[in-house]
Amino acid sequence: MEVRNYETVFILTPVLNEGQVQETVEKFSQVLKENGADIINTEAWGLKKLAYPIQKKNTGYYFLVEFTGSGNIVDTLELAFRRDERIIRFLTTVLDKHAVAYSQRRRNGEMNQQKAQKQSEAVAQ
Repeated sequence: MEVRNYETVFILTPVLNEGQVQETVEKFSQVLKENGADIINTEAWGLKKLAYPIQKKNTGYYFLVEFTGSGNIVDTLELAFRRDERIIRFLTTVLDKHAVAYSQRRRNGEMNQQKAQKQSEAVAQ
């Protein structure tokens, strides 16, 4: 089967403490590793306000996980998301070559460097 790049964002319920949040994230990382996925990057975006209430909650802990794996890994991961009551929402997408390049530049911090360089050049003139 073809190996693809994926990105998943999931939102955890805000009533969890830090230990429970880390335990949940580790659980889903373990699900990916057990099914042959290679985790490229994990980002904790923190507690953020939701665009609309979900299950009578207005905030949630956001997490991003980038990984590579075969197509059946997504079904396994999403089944695990659905079975866990701590997950409010999730979204998994396949990344094309442009999205992979963008993610790599974002991880390396190149996005903000270009913007800061343009601003400093404008100020210098």
